[in-house]
Amino acid sequence: MGGLAAKAIASVQRFQQQAAGLLLYQSVLETPISRAWLNLLDALCREDSAECLIAYGHWFRELAAAQQTWQGHLIEQIVRSDNPFSQLAQRLPVQELPPALLHAAQSDLRRLQGLYACRSQQLSQWVQTVCQVPETPIVWHLDTESWPEVSFPALPDWQTGLIELATYYRQQGIGPMGQYRVFRWQADTLVGVPHPDPVQLDDLAAYDDPRQRLIQNTEFLLAGYSALHVLLYGSRGSGKSSLVKALVNEYGDRGLRLIQVDKAGMTELPAIVEQVRDLPQKFIIFVDDLSFEEDDDAFKALKVVLEGNVTARAQNVVVYATSNRRHLVREYFSDRPRPSDQDEIQSWDTLQEKLSFSDRFGLTLTFDAADQKTYLAIVRHLATQAQLQIDDETLQQRALQWATRHNGRSGRTARQFIDFLQAELAIRH
Repeated sequence: MGGLAAKAIASVQRFQQQAAGLLLYQSVLETPISRAWLNLLDALCREDSAECLIAYGHWFRELAAAQQTWQGHLIEQIVRSDNPFSQLAQRLPVQELPPALLHAAQSDLRRLQGLYACRSQQLSQWVQTVCQVPETPIVWHLDTESWPEVSFPALPDWQTGLIELATYYRQQGIGPMGQYRVFRWQADTLVGVPHPDPVQLDDLAAYDDPRQRLIQNTEFLLAGYSALHVLLYGSRGSGKSSLVKALVNEYGDRGLRLIQVDKAGMTELPAIVEQVRDLPQKFIIFVDDLSFEEDDDAFKALKVVLEGNVTARAQNVVVYATSNRRHLVREYFSDRPRPSDQDEIQSWDTLQEKLSFSDRFGLTLTFDAADQKTYLAIVRHLATQAQLQIDDETLQQRALQWATRHNGRSGRTARQFIDFLQAELAIRH
């Protein structure tokens, strides 16, 4: 069996030394792809034929499963790395960071640039040499690949890209905050949603006034001003939830994040706020279809977030809640005090507290039930976006028939009708 030339062995060992010398960015090499790459280098150094083929196959499979190249994976891990430098860089200007931390980050960038120079074609040739196979193993590559929008990989010296990288951390976040824009609160932790609803603001029609007011309030949040908590109240299917979800798709690149909390997690609202209070991103805590029963612990938790307690309000967090009920706490006739009750005054006070809970939101936006004109405007808007080839008279007639036979006039009904019509026309042609 022929061995690797001394020059090739030296190159492999240099990659290993660069990887071993990382001070802050060790997590970059703790992913399945990176571990497979390190195992391949180790097998090449030992010049073990069978081990090299197995290690190369493992590395190839990991890249294919992730649909990434080695270079793309490396950049993605660098910009998402959660380490002492990235943690401080997302909170403080670069000039305020400890000099030793900056020097360590620059040293790591120089080493990572060396690892970035490792080409898949070269590794394949080395495996062929060690294993003495007639052809080089297939090289994994992609014609197109998307990765974070940073320019430092094109620099001759990555150390000079330190400020750009620090700015990226501050704007986009690190770890899960840099990877995801939508989160759910599960088991006392924030869990990223890999495939959030892709709805865009341009997808939504009608309700121009509440939409613009919500956008304006969100702009206040992003600009660092005191934004208001918002209650979106109105009929079902009017697009309240879609509007909130569309905001993070519109402003996610400016640091907006959305945390969806279900009824079971609402008692943890104060804990959620404390977890994100000191992060540079801006957060919408999204509570969909909000209502409370009497003596509900979630009622008390939300009240703390809306009104505050001894802890100052987090300026980077707002609550956006949707509800079909104007009064969020269910009221029963039996709740109403009778004139004969001895505690009449206190009973009325309790009832008024329930009924006025929605007033604790700084802004209430109303979404009225869609009349025929509004419903047809939504249908036409969605039909135009879908580029449906159908005349307006037929579209209007069928849309009204659909609303009559299904769930009545609403934005949701319009969306369901357009989805059905789009599939029908596609199959017909």
